[in-house]
Amino acid sequence: MRFEKISLSDTNEAVYLDAYIADPIKCLTRKAILVIPGGGYGGVCADREGEPIAMAFMPYGYNAFVLHYTVNKTDTFPIQLIEATKAIKHIKDHAEDYGIDPNEVFTVGFSAGGHLAACTGVLWKLDAVQRAVEMSYGYNKPKGTMLIYPVTTPESHFGSFKNLWATDEPSEEQLRTTNIPLHVDADSAPAFIMHTANDQTVDVKGSLELATAYSKAKIPFEVHIFPDSPHGVALGNKITECGNEKWTKSAIAEWVRMAAAWAETL
Repeated sequence: MRFEKISLSDTNEAVYLDAYIADPIKCLTRKAILVIPGGGYGGVCADREGEPIAMAFMPYGYNAFVLHYTVNKTDTFPIQLIEATKAIKHIKDHAEDYGIDPNEVFTVGFSAGGHLAACTGVLWKLDAVQRAVEMSYGYNKPKGTMLIYPVTTPESHFGSFKNLWATDEPSEEQLRTTNIPLHVDADSAPAFIMHTANDQTVDVKGSLELATAYSKAKIPFEVHIFPDSPHGVALGNKITECGNEKWTKSAIAEWVRMAAAWAETL
């Protein structure tokens, strides 16, 4: 396996991409997945929601890339989406070298990282993003997004929106701009959504609102709501348990397989 670290910013060394590239197999062209860890836009939880996720997707035929993006109120939206866009562009631009199909690029995000992954699938056409990154229109749209206990609305986790906008009092316009269900339309990328019903940190209602928006827009989506697990379950197995037994759930641990199977249907 090959590992690379790719800078995505000339001014912020904390913004970069970790690339995990499997050794080539004859006659196999892999998919690509951009992994976006959570952290409430206050940090990047790459230890549990970064490399372990990348490794989990590789057996399903993916090469994986983990995004480290702007957090902790050091800059304001849409810088995070611009960074994710640069990551997608880099992956597609280097598809031949990475042994991937540029038309098979997905994003997967967790919690606030799920919000950013949702942005890649729904807000990809924002004018500010198109102006910031030189590319053809639609080049930054992923084939699909996998949203794992995602922040989707201000009501689902308001603290994420304060960090996203680098203010303790984001305006109504700012909140509306990044309230994902409000912007789902015919141009949105399909979505796979996983949440737990008793998540006490990020309200599951936000995921249900997003699913409803996808239904209204008639865009393909799949939803799995599991009954019991605290926020941050990650892989749902011993790899990401970190001593919290409630983070190991055999049913929830199936979500990676489910997401990979869903991607095959698109």
